[in-house]
Amino acid sequence: MTLATEVNGTDLFPRVQLREIHRSDRVAKDTVVSVDDPQSAAENSYTFVLVHGGCHDGSLWQPVIERLEQLGHTAYGPTVAGHGKDVPKNVTHAESTQSIVDFIVDRDLTDFVLVGHGYAGTIISKVVEIIPERVRRLVFWSAYVLNDGETALEMLPDSAEMLMRMAADSADNTFTIPFEMWRDVFINDGEPDLVQRAYDQLSPEPFGPWAEPLNMEKFHSLHTPRSFLVGTADMVMPPGDSGWHPRMSCRLGKFRLVQMSGSHEAVFTNPIGLADKFIEAGRD
Repeated sequence: MTLATEVNGTDLFPRVQLREIHRSDRVAKDTVVSVDDPQSAAENSYTFVLVHGGCHDGSLWQPVIERLEQLGHTAYGPTVAGHGKDVPKNVTHAESTQSIVDFIVDRDLTDFVLVGHGYAGTIISKVVEIIPERVRRLVFWSAYVLNDGETALEMLPDSAEMLMRMAADSADNTFTIPFEMWRDVFINDGEPDLVQRAYDQLSPEPFGPWAEPLNMEKFHSLHTPRSFLVGTADMVMPPGDSGWHPRMSCRLGKFRLVQMSGSHEAVFTNPIGLADKFIEAGRD
């Protein structure tokens, strides 16, 4: 949630690429794999489980799901426990994670691509620890990748004090995204009416799970294939050394990098393009 108001330059990533990257081999020796179109990105149909980020619920994925289904794939958008309007907010991170595990197991989903957005990077990291045999690939879309013992709150040092104060002042230990931050940082590529309509869909975010230190040893020991998708105009962690890539992405070990135009909230501003990028990121 760092408040940045502009991007220096006009085209930070002039060519969309897919890359398989190692921690020690991040720039000069990238292996670049070009993909012509979303249909050719995968010879087979895939199943996607899409996990939303903070202040959202699963309903926001509907246009993305429709696009994926149009292209012959199957997709689900569950709501994480404690998220949405008029629901109990006193949840732990483990309970939030378990709600997604239960959704998957209850439907006997296997061999699927598990996508997490923003805060949900912490959720999918813990989900795959519990059911690694069911997950085909992880896709972190501008998502947190924690080191062992870190909290999600630590990823936002410039905003942590504000979030703690908002939670303390609330009646249910929650925080919300101020509208100005939403407009200028999260959905900075949206038209005014869309920005407002999308903002009206947000709900208060449970603060407790953000402040929990997470044991990430098992996650970092897994060999589940993973990808990192980032938008070139995502100002939540602005492009640069402290941006989503490489700050978060390089923590994944070997991973595929996928880039697209757009803000942190491309799910509202470009859901079709986002769905197409999920296919690119999720393919074998």
